[in-house]
Amino acid sequence: MVRAPNRPARTRTFAARTAVALALVGATLTMAPAAQATKPAAPPRAEGPCDIYAAGGTPCVAAHSSTRALYSSYDGPLYQVRRTSDNAVKDIGVVAPVALPFADAGGYADAAAQDGFCENTLCLITVIYDQSGNGNHLYQAPPGTFRGPDVGGYNTLSIADTAPITIGGHKAYGVYIIPGMGYRNNDASHLAKEDEPEGIYTVFDGTHYDSGCCYNYGNTSTNSRAVGTGTMETVYFGTATAWGRGTGPGPWIMSDMEAGLFSGYNARQNDATPTIDSWRFVTGVVNGGGGNQWDLRGGNAQQGPLTTYYSGIRPGSLTNSNYFPMHRRGAIQLGNGGDNGNGSAGTFYEGVMTTGYPTDATIDAVQANVVAAKYDVQRLSLSRATTFTPGSAQEVTQTFTNTTGARAVGVKLSLSTPAGWTAVVKGTDDTSATFSPVAPGASVSATFTVTATGTSAGYLTGRAQWTNPTRGGRQSTVTNQAVRSALPVRINEVRFRTSSNATDQFVELYNASADEVDLSNWTLTNNPSGSAAVTLATVPAGTKLASGDYYLLGLSGSGLVAPAGAGATSVNVRSTTGLAVGQQIQVGTGSTRETRTVVGVGSAATAATTLFVPVTHGPITIPAGSTTIPVTSAAGFTVGQQIGIDAGAGYEQATVTSVGKAATQTTLSAPAAAGATNLKVAANANLTVGDTLTVDAGEYKETVTVTAIGTTGANGTGVDLTAPLRFAHRSAVDLAGPGTGVSFWPPTARPHRSGVSVQALGAGITLDQPLANDHPTGAPVVDPQITTAGYQGSPTPDQWFGGSLSASAGSIALHDATGSVVVDAIVYGSQQSSSSGNGTITSPELAVLEADQAGGGCIAVVAGAAANPGRSNARWPDGSDTDSLCRDFVTTTVPTPGAANTR
Repeated sequence: MVRAPNRPARTRTFAARTAVALALVGATLTMAPAAQATKPAAPPRAEGPCDIYAAGGTPCVAAHSSTRALYSSYDGPLYQVRRTSDNAVKDIGVVAPVALPFADAGGYADAAAQDGFCENTLCLITVIYDQSGNGNHLYQAPPGTFRGPDVGGYNTLSIADTAPITIGGHKAYGVYIIPGMGYRNNDASHLAKEDEPEGIYTVFDGTHYDSGCCYNYGNTSTNSRAVGTGTMETVYFGTATAWGRGTGPGPWIMSDMEAGLFSGYNARQNDATPTIDSWRFVTGVVNGGGGNQWDLRGGNAQQGPLTTYYSGIRPGSLTNSNYFPMHRRGAIQLGNGGDNGNGSAGTFYEGVMTTGYPTDATIDAVQANVVAAKYDVQRLSLSRATTFTPGSAQEVTQTFTNTTGARAVGVKLSLSTPAGWTAVVKGTDDTSATFSPVAPGASVSATFTVTATGTSAGYLTGRAQWTNPTRGGRQSTVTNQAVRSALPVRINEVRFRTSSNATDQFVELYNASADEVDLSNWTLTNNPSGSAAVTLATVPAGTKLASGDYYLLGLSGSGLVAPAGAGATSVNVRSTTGLAVGQQIQVGTGSTRETRTVVGVGSAATAATTLFVPVTHGPITIPAGSTTIPVTSAAGFTVGQQIGIDAGAGYEQATVTSVGKAATQTTLSAPAAAGATNLKVAANANLTVGDTLTVDAGEYKETVTVTAIGTTGANGTGVDLTAPLRFAHRSAVDLAGPGTGVSFWPPTARPHRSGVSVQALGAGITLDQPLANDHPTGAPVVDPQITTAGYQGSPTPDQWFGGSLSASAGSIALHDATGSVVVDAIVYGSQQSSSSGNGTITSPELAVLEADQAGGGCIAVVAGAAANPGRSNARWPDGSDTDSLCRDFVTTTVPTPGAANTR
């Protein structure tokens, strides 16, 4: 940390004597200026938790925070944000210490930098940096036993401004986790492994939790899978009861040790672990290892000491060896389970992991340090109001809570709006309200009447300005809320399947306004869980929807899985079920629709696989100019047929030239000594002589080359290597290789990253004459003779779409012709519960617009399959919209496409 240099003070004695002498002789000389005062130095930064741990002999090996530096000397970035508008990224660091205009030791997050970078757009937290120097940063969690809802099965990323707080009187942001989100580093270094001692503490929001598995911070598996009891050690917070619990209704602080959440020795309830129901900020502590011992502690992060809930031997260790000795793997997780169970919710502020078992004195000092950091609530907030109709008005209340620690004088609250909208203090023409003074800890509120004009989308920006008498000058803070003004056309009913036809799907729109609405060029966007968002349908120009009327879209029997250009005589399709030579089909919709006769039926596209995700060692990118791509599965690819890579703007198509082997992701079946030239592996089906494999993780990671392939298992002949191993490796550590993949021509024109879709497009169908128009991916292929695939029944849809909806989880969004206004959306999935995979949220940016995402999240629970006509998700009554996905859609057993909904 750079400090201003000290300068010696100039003595005033001589000047004083001279002034007296001049006065005595009646001199009229002008006195010299007073000596320049010493320039003040910036105050030193206080020690952080990791300084305390180091002094106690148990240094931090991983240290994460979005709110402050955890060492007195740390001045690097805390986290990184990415703007969704242009994908630009920015590191958010700590505020530097300053002496003027008032002394400030800094060390807290530079929230103003985030606010400026993310102004009027959505930002996501992409990296949470490790402050320990070990490079154990937290990244977007990759797929595991349970897959996340983002592309390739990754978990989604936290929205950067969802959890504003103050720390030490300064604005900062937490990491807000809703089901489906999570961060991880499976390739971490220097963490405790096996039964080595370690300490973990974390600070989190005591009011944000759910029953899903599992909001954890701590030590986990290196391959995002459940790899056996005793392989994890974390601080958990929530109300899951499938494995263990404390007293009362919860939430509880527990420890996830894999295949069990523990609050003490017993596998079930432990009376010493209380419900946490009155602390806004909570400190949770778990220490363990180095013998049959572990501790569980918790406390109010704003005041007081920690309480020990349990200190003793490992769960069940008197009768079994499940949790002693431990078999920790040494990866790091935040917001998910060891198997990537991602049904959890919580808000993270800071947390560390140490090497060595911290002493009680050290832990107590860390808690005192957390309390001294002065975590406090959000300083400025807006009541929720997201959806307006043109010309409508709503009341929005802005609340200022004085968390500055001193009186706030002349607090001025104002609210800015999207262009053309207005906001005035309720009952007046004033654009601001002023309050003075506001005592520390007190709150004041002003209610604004917000009026929307036209159709548009943007942000309400609340601003508070005040004077702090102890510091002087005007200070300010802002808060934002996304809003839209849209015509009241609703996604009114959706059916995802019936028991006899998994593709009997429809989407119904309803005009809830009093006027006819022009739907020309409106779009429906489909985002199946785990995949990229794609255009489901574009409404043809000239389409008008009368007041109280319905617009029905149905899934066609088949559809294009790749673009088909004018002049094409064959097309790649989603399904060939029911198609036959001689049948007439319609390709496309609206003015580009054209009729052709089928003269040849080949194979349909296979389900998409992904560009290989090395779960343990981090994502890979194949560069532009590549002619081979590593794949999770090589099934379905055929030489001479087409391959589709990626989706949307990144989509590319090529011809397969050779089909090799898929990637390998396996484990060692037996330990391997340093210097050995053979590895015992659990799987080898996709290995090829010459493959380069990565073995183990973190500080023991190394690459090897295969020279011979034998049999699998601990007693098999294994794989031989070209060179001796540099490190010894434990049994069950991870081993991965990209395989020989699928080759194609021409080369890729752009880079592609792990997780993007890779699809074998099949031989397709041949047409009697070339197409006259261009048709995009997802264009419908309609054959009236198909009765076992696609939407069936009456009425006939107003429009067909060709790409199927996920029947388990996803989102559908309706945009106006500008593409900038989300008119309506449904985010759907399974019911939240204590299970690992339930309730994930596919499109968080849509979910927060359509519902309050506190607790376990709010989505429409997808209607399950049933006998024809099945079940559907429907608004009841038609067009009902409270901006709550939990309430606005009901499950009906009587779907009514194109007609009034019923329960």
